[in-house]
Amino acid sequence: MKQNLVILSIVTRNRDVFGSGEYKINPIHGEDLAKVCVQAVSSEEREICVGIPDIMTHNEIVALAFKTLNKRSKISRIPLWIRNIIMTIARMLTSVKIYGPLEFFMIVLAVVCVVVYGNRVYDNALLELKDILVERGCIPIAGVAYIGEHSFSSSEIPTAEGRPDARDLNHAELFGRKINEKLLSVSSVDQISEVDVPGSYPYEGITKLWDVDFITVSDECSQCGICAEECPVGAIDLENSYLIVKEKCVTCCAYIKNCPQNART
Repeated sequence: MKQNLVILSIVTRNRDVFGSGEYKINPIHGEDLAKVCVQAVSSEEREICVGIPDIMTHNEIVALAFKTLNKRSKISRIPLWIRNIIMTIARMLTSVKIYGPLEFFMIVLAVVCVVVYGNRVYDNALLELKDILVERGCIPIAGVAYIGEHSFSSSEIPTAEGRPDARDLNHAELFGRKINEKLLSVSSVDQISEVDVPGSYPYEGITKLWDVDFITVSDECSQCGICAEECPVGAIDLENSYLIVKEKCVTCCAYIKNCPQNART
């Protein structure tokens, strides 16, 4: 019901569309989104679907709203250069709490593809991520792969130790500025050229997750529960740290780094 109210409010409060109106979004009421975010904190789900089943362009949403109210479709188009001026002024005169959401609203679903790897290779991860985002209606505008300290890294076998370092962070900041410049330079969604990222079809590399049986837990384990708390997918039992839910495990091996007793090897 609230999704319908979101669509109808476009007619009653705002008929304006930036540029060509071909940006795609998934209409959802802010209250519903807030509830989902709160519930997700304690959820074990890795991916949660929010909004209505269809991803629609701004033009399609406005047309549907007018049709629902039995009114003739009337859309006012605002040139994107006006959007750029608004965003520039907002950055100068308001805090990030103000211009941040404003930028998100004005350039919705323009995404940056980011993958992290442990100093070896990221195979086709960036290409696969880009394809997933495009399939879901997003518009990739940039892609990057950054090195992070490997979960297996230790004083005996340092692997990408201390990464990301100051140089990495500086690169990321410059990269972010270039992305912003790119967003401000386009006058239409049609002008966002396809992002070319490394990779090949079919996706190569190991697609099946490793068997986690190679991880051993020694008697040094104190059942402190830190590994379970730090597990990004909730695969380690909170009551018994020896137990791993293999169906959830993504073999990130973060628990090896987080264990204060070095009990996992």
